[in-house]
Amino acid sequence: MLRFGVIGYGYWGPNIVRNCNNTAVTKVVAVCDQRPEVLHKVTQSYPDIRITTDSSHIITAPDIDVVAVITPVWTHFKLAKAALENGKHVFVEKPFTFTGHEAEELVNLAEHKGLKIMVDHTFLFTGAVKKIRQLIDEDTLGSLYYYDSTRVNLGLFQHDVNVIWDLAPHDLSIMDYLIAEKPIGVVATGAKHLNGLDDIAFLTFYFERNIIGHINVNWLSPVKVRTTLIGGQKKMLVWNDLETDEKIRVYDKGVEKKANAEGIYEMLVKYRTGDMWAPQVENTEALKAELEYFARCINDNSTPINDGMAGWRVVRMLEAANESVKNRGSMVELRGEELVRV
Repeated sequence: MLRFGVIGYGYWGPNIVRNCNNTAVTKVVAVCDQRPEVLHKVTQSYPDIRITTDSSHIITAPDIDVVAVITPVWTHFKLAKAALENGKHVFVEKPFTFTGHEAEELVNLAEHKGLKIMVDHTFLFTGAVKKIRQLIDEDTLGSLYYYDSTRVNLGLFQHDVNVIWDLAPHDLSIMDYLIAEKPIGVVATGAKHLNGLDDIAFLTFYFERNIIGHINVNWLSPVKVRTTLIGGQKKMLVWNDLETDEKIRVYDKGVEKKANAEGIYEMLVKYRTGDMWAPQVENTEALKAELEYFARCINDNSTPINDGMAGWRVVRMLEAANESVKNRGSMVELRGEELVRV
């Protein structure tokens, strides 16, 4: 049984505590938050859990194996580093850190200490993403052409990060997991309208093999949209995460080309239209599955798919996108996959 200490009981913290206490392999023994009224809610719901306003009580507690950092991103590095230095595994809310250099330091520290880092890329554990990964691994879609995602809604406006850092980590972690090849550059544009932070942005990622990834994030949309299109040589796929039943639809549609009858190199385009089907998608709570998986990784000494390196890659893409926005859409390179080891 892995014993968790949770730092931060705001929007996402209650979900961590609830799911952690609903598995057979994890449990929460202590929660830290600086607001006494929030800690009162913890005591009401979980009278057996210790409460504190001092994060050091979590980080140094001898009866805690894993520290879950569920706080604003600018606090992640300091808290996670202290936890690792005190021999704790860490579970960190997305995005992993505020800078790539911070992520590098945490990855190196965990490796040196023989500890595990998991970044809370929850969507990787949804039935939909698992099914998409299965379809890609089975070559159902064929060679990938594009990843095109729209993640928009009205609010919630953040005050410490822009819309890229708030919403794009979801799609960046999914794209990083689904596409084996990593992007070599990004072009991004954005705009500020209300609180001095970009509240709408368009991110385009380029890959060596002519794959393109496009992500639209927006806090100013009149409707909530969570739709991803993935196009392949053989099949195309639409994932609508707001659908209750048919979240994924696979289309036997595409475009083929061949030389004309005279053998001239001009290519004739032929459109292929076939059936559509909606594969069955596993319906389990992703966060519970993620926490159970982390426990297995720690017990088996295996590397999580959403480890510190995955978190570093996402932070690196976020930094590059921010840099491109600041320079009004200039290309920012992402070449060089290796982490700097110290």
